[in-house]
Amino acid sequence: MPDEQRQLLRQILLQQIELLLEANNTTALARLLSDRRSSDIAEIVELLDDEQRRIIFDVLDKPTAAEVLEKVDEATRGELFELLKEKELESIVSELDLDDAADLLAELPDELSQKVLKNIEPAESAKIKKLMSYSEDSAGGIMDPVLISASEDATVAEAISKIRAAETDEDFFSVYVVDKTGRFLGDVRIRLLLTGPESTKISSLIDPDTIYVTANADQEEVRNIFSKNDLIVAPVLDRNHKLLGRITADRIIEVAEEEAAEDLYTMAGTDPDELDKISVFHAARVRMTWLLPCLIGTGITALVIMFFYEKFNIKNLSLIYTAAFAFVPMIAAISGNAGLQTSAIVVSGLATGHLAALKLSQVFTREVRIALLVALSCGIIGGVVCAFLLNYRTPESTVEPVRVVFAFGTAMFSAIMVATTLGLFLPFLFRRIGIDPAISSGPLVTTANDSISVAIYMTLTLLLVQ
Repeated sequence: MPDEQRQLLRQILLQQIELLLEANNTTALARLLSDRRSSDIAEIVELLDDEQRRIIFDVLDKPTAAEVLEKVDEATRGELFELLKEKELESIVSELDLDDAADLLAELPDELSQKVLKNIEPAESAKIKKLMSYSEDSAGGIMDPVLISASEDATVAEAISKIRAAETDEDFFSVYVVDKTGRFLGDVRIRLLLTGPESTKISSLIDPDTIYVTANADQEEVRNIFSKNDLIVAPVLDRNHKLLGRITADRIIEVAEEEAAEDLYTMAGTDPDELDKISVFHAARVRMTWLLPCLIGTGITALVIMFFYEKFNIKNLSLIYTAAFAFVPMIAAISGNAGLQTSAIVVSGLATGHLAALKLSQVFTREVRIALLVALSCGIIGGVVCAFLLNYRTPESTVEPVRVVFAFGTAMFSAIMVATTLGLFLPFLFRRIGIDPAISSGPLVTTANDSISVAIYMTLTLLLVQ
């Protein structure tokens, strides 16, 4: 199905759900949602308020509710944790696969997580705790402990019986073979079990070159192993070569997406942590963590330029112009980075297909509020830096520092708002006319912003100090 058609259907679904919520028609709402995929419901839930989400989870059956909670973004999931009761969380965790349950519980506050673990099946609780003991970015942290293993002395018939007796809806591609001490020997493909004589010992069918990963291996390393060897599944072993679990290709796809997103955010000077919460203050704080070092660095650049003014002793240039020119790199760099942060977030949202990222009005509301906080912070901090450097380097000059500082702070604020607007609208515009939105997150935004921000700054300086 083409992307535009899929998006249209989701918009229609959102409108239908909003109408039923307004009418408080929970019976029709339950009937409508029962025919929908959990991924579609998750995207809708991200757009609703707490009261509407409460109604949605009240009408969903527990297996679907568990899938929806797993698939919403981290910020929405954090709000749902506060919305759902402890008993509901327990029933939802019980419906999830063990690896997914461990991921979800790791996001809960420790106290609540421990309460939930105490009230679910002891066998499941022990397995989940074991998974949670591994680093979330390791092979142990992303593995699925559900697998089928057989002793090296077992026959093909016995291995097939184990598969039939397995009480799980997981797909299996092979049976893992272990020796009497539990050490991993290799795997046997399901195809060989189905085509071989029932009395055959499975030890004779073992693939001696089975590729495996260790529990403490980094998830990026595991992804590379899957990619290089075209794997569908790989067993996970401990340091004693004993079988712990398995990792499947669908989990590796998720890992690849996470790693790519982290790289994109880092290149843009932001962090995926800003998506952990809905709060715009949280997002602004994360972005300022990256912008503050840049602000300090460009302040040093300004100091260097002002130092060379005295060395060159260019008498025919206005000292005001020189003082203003010294802060051009700071204006251009900070506003450029702020615009790049916004475009990276928007491009990533468009690439992943999240409905929230496809609605310009919602993205605009969020990003503008973040931009206001960032712009105000940078304007004030930059103004203080500007005042200090002007007083330090030109204490006896005829330059009016207050006016230059005011021009600088105002220009910094304005430039960041302009850059953020470009970073927000250009990806949507490019996508609309059929061009890859990613193009707008690089040189285009930076180049346009440099010209616009410097023009704003120099114009304001000229108007305010003449």
